[in-house]
Amino acid sequence: MMLLRPLAAVAAALLVAAGGPAADPAAPELAAAVRPYVEREALAGAAFLVADKERVLGRDSVGFADIAGRAPMSPDALFWIASMSKPVTAAALMILVDEGKVKLDDPVSAYLPEFAGVKVQPDKAKAEFRAPARAMTVRDLLRHTSGMPFASAAEAPTLDGLPLKDAVASYARTPLHSDPGAKYLYANTGINTAGRIIEVTSGTSYEAFLDARLFGPLGMTDTTFWPSEAQAKRLATGYRPGEDKKGLVATKVAQLRYPLTDRTTRHPMPGGGLFSTTDDVAKFGRMVLNGGELGGKRVLSAAAVKEMTTRQTPAEMKESYGLGWAVGGDGYGHGGAWATNLWLNPSAGRVYVWMVQHNGFPADGGQAQGAFRRAADVKYPPAKR
Repeated sequence: MMLLRPLAAVAAALLVAAGGPAADPAAPELAAAVRPYVEREALAGAAFLVADKERVLGRDSVGFADIAGRAPMSPDALFWIASMSKPVTAAALMILVDEGKVKLDDPVSAYLPEFAGVKVQPDKAKAEFRAPARAMTVRDLLRHTSGMPFASAAEAPTLDGLPLKDAVASYARTPLHSDPGAKYLYANTGINTAGRIIEVTSGTSYEAFLDARLFGPLGMTDTTFWPSEAQAKRLATGYRPGEDKKGLVATKVAQLRYPLTDRTTRHPMPGGGLFSTTDDVAKFGRMVLNGGELGGKRVLSAAAVKEMTTRQTPAEMKESYGLGWAVGGDGYGHGGAWATNLWLNPSAGRVYVWMVQHNGFPADGGQAQGAFRRAADVKYPPAKR
C-alpha cells in the first residue's frame, strides 16, 4: 500500500485554513503547539478544545481530515470516539440509579436472569467450571471487575454485528475469566451489559434512552452510533503508521461494519460504538464538571457524578477506575482506541477534548496530545484560589 506522503509541500496553506475561520473562539496558540507534528508527518490532523464550567475557552484544528483529498481538518469534524462511549453509558445508567430503578450493588441477575447460572473457568486450558465466589454486581460491570472477557466469541468479525440483547445473552453463556471483584479485566462486555440493563429497566432501547435523557438535554446533536450521510462527509479518515513506522496509511475501523451509515446491519455498542465531535464531547464533559448540570438542565445528581468519578476499584488493585471513568492524577476521563481523549481536571475547572483518528503513530505523533495540554494550561491558566 502506498504511503500518503509527502505532506510538507502543501502543509503551509492548508494548515492555516484548518486552524482558521471555522474555529470560534479560535486558539492559535494551541494550534501552533500541535502543528509541528503534522509538518513532520507524525500526525495526520487533530481537532481540540478547552472549556471551563461556563463556556468553551478555545477550540481549533490543524492538519488533515483526509490527506489524499487534501481536505483540512475542521473543528466540527466527526470522529469515532470508541471507548469514550463508556463514560456516556455509565452516565446513562446512573440516571436510573438516581431514579431508584437500578441499584449498583444488586446482582446483575436481578435485572438479567440469564446471568444467574454463569460459571468461572479458572484455567482456560481445562474444561473445568465452577460457580463464582460471589454474584456479579452492576458495580462490577462499570468498574471492569465482572470477570468477563473483553468480548464473546459471538461478536465476530466485528463488535457491532449483534443486537444488544443478543450480544449480552452471549456473555451469559461465556465462562468468566475470574471471580467477580477479584481482578480488573478491561472489557466491553461489562459496559455493554450495563447498556442492556438500561433497556430492561427503562422499557426503551438503549440508543433511544441516550437520545432522550442525555444527548437531547445536552444539545449533543452530532453524537450517534450511525453517522448520517451529511455527518459522514465530516468524518475524519483513520490512519496508521506505514512500513518501518514511517509515513501514514489510511485505514478503516476493523471493529465496525461498513458502511457506517447502515442502521440495518450495525447495532449500538455501549462499550465503544459512538461517533462525536469536540463540541459535543465538551458538552458532556462540562455537564460532569458541573456536578450533573449544564445550562440550567440537570441530567444527573451531584452524588451520581461523585460516584462515577471516584475510584471504585479495590485498593489492592493497581488499576484506578471509577464507574465508566479512568480516575487518577489530576482528574478523570477516558480515551478511545483511535487516540481520542476526554479529560477533566476538577481542581483547575478544565475540560480538555482531543480528537484524532490514529491507530498508532509514526515517530513522536503520540506526544501531540501532551503538547496540546501544556499549551492549553499556559493559554488558559485556572484562576487563583
